[in-house]
Amino acid sequence: MAGGEVELAQSAVPGGDTIFGKILRKEIPAKFVYEDEQCVAFHDVNPQAPTHILVIPRKPIVQLSKAEDEDEQLLGHLLVAARKVAAQEGLDKTGFRLVINDGKNGCQSVYHLHIHILGGRQLGWPPG
Repeated sequence: MAGGEVELAQSAVPGGDTIFGKILRKEIPAKFVYEDEQCVAFHDVNPQAPTHILVIPRKPIVQLSKAEDEDEQLLGHLLVAARKVAAQEGLDKTGFRLVINDGKNGCQSVYHLHIHILGGRQLGWPPG
C-alpha cells in the first residue's frame, strides 16, 4: 500500500457524505460493472492490482464494525455480488482477494463500507 493511502486513511473521519454517496446519486460519474437493488460495483480510480473493483452497498453503512445484526442479509449479499463480479472479470480462473478495511488502523479512507476485489497478478502475503 502506498504511503499516501495510509496518510489519507489516518486523516479520514466517519460521518457526513462520502464520494461513494455521490457516485450512488450519480453526482460523480462511474461506470458500474455490476448493479442490483442492494449494491453496485465499479473500478477503483487508484488501482492496486491489474483488476481492482469496489463493491459498495446502496445503504450507507459507515464501516463493517458499525454494521448491525439487521444488516446480515446485506453483508452476505455483498460477498455474493463480489463473487459474481470476480467471475465476470475472469478472476475465478486464477484467483483473487477480497479486502474490507475498517477504521483508521485498518486503512479505511472512505467511511462507506466497501469490498475491494483485487486480482490479475500474484498477490503477496502478508498484505501491507
